[in-house]
Amino acid sequence: HVQLVESGGTSVRTGGSLSLSCVASGFTYAKYCGGWFRQAPGKDREMVATVTSNGHTTYADSVMGRFTISKDNDKYTLFLQMTALADEDTAMYYCAAAYDLYMACPPRVFEAGYWGQGTQVTVS
Repeated sequence: HVQLVESGGTSVRTGGSLSLSCVASGFTYAKYCGGWFRQAPGKDREMVATVTSNGHTTYADSVMGRFTISKDNDKYTLFLQMTALADEDTAMYYCAAAYDLYMACPPRVFEAGYWGQGTQVTVS
């Protein structure tokens, strides 16, 4: 049974820090891309950060230098460390996984992948 379960979302002050986690189960996580996406009210879902099966990371321009994605294959867990949070970071955050066929994880590969239910981050 494939499952992705996010945790760590909460309300935080502007300028604060927060860490999100996503525990995966039911598939061989080491062979998969990991990704964090977010969706704010009234906006489209957007990629926040992705990591390939061999550790290459990609970030949205809006979070570059503030957020860090990491993937622990042994613990089947994806992390997102967020610092210098801004009000614009308020959103539902989703983790996703997609099979890493080409050692590349553009956002489109996650469309057919696995998704968690989301965890809410509110910055004010």
